[in-house]
Amino acid sequence: MTEKADYKEETGHTMLVNRRTLRIEWGQCDPAGIVFYPQYFLIFDSSTGWLFERTGLSPSAMRKKYSIVGMPIVEVGARFVVPCRFDDEVIVESEVSEWGRSSFTVQHRILKKGELALDGFEKRVWAVPHPERTGGIRAQPIPAEIIASLSDDTGMTTVSLAAAGKRESES
Repeated sequence: MTEKADYKEETGHTMLVNRRTLRIEWGQCDPAGIVFYPQYFLIFDSSTGWLFERTGLSPSAMRKKYSIVGMPIVEVGARFVVPCRFDDEVIVESEVSEWGRSSFTVQHRILKKGELALDGFEKRVWAVPHPERTGGIRAQPIPAEIIASLSDDTGMTTVSLAAAGKRESES
């Protein structure tokens, strides 16, 4: 596995970080007006999608291009530091913190007024249909261009450059 710090030392690059601002909605809160903890895992899931989208690959584009079933979660966790409440504006930062052969870990940080409110992670696998079991899935090595696109703080690799070129030629 390549740790984030090792990758930076080896390549001089930092990981791509996606940042987005959210306002906590009433429906995300418990009766006390504090975010109900499962809601954070929904935020993690959508934030992982936005991180990949930043490289030019939406979940549907990845399914089509790489014939994957998806990227199911095999482990998830969170450390709650400061409660978030209804109508709080928070910043969600997401980045890949660890690469395995067929798995990767996405680190999520939720900041409230610049202060860490929550630190969490999702460990996911790159999953394809199982060739022998109908409806089954199996892990498969993550394509090098996916790793490269998320391991470059610009997000600009062959994946996103090809998408940008296609958009320019369509204009």
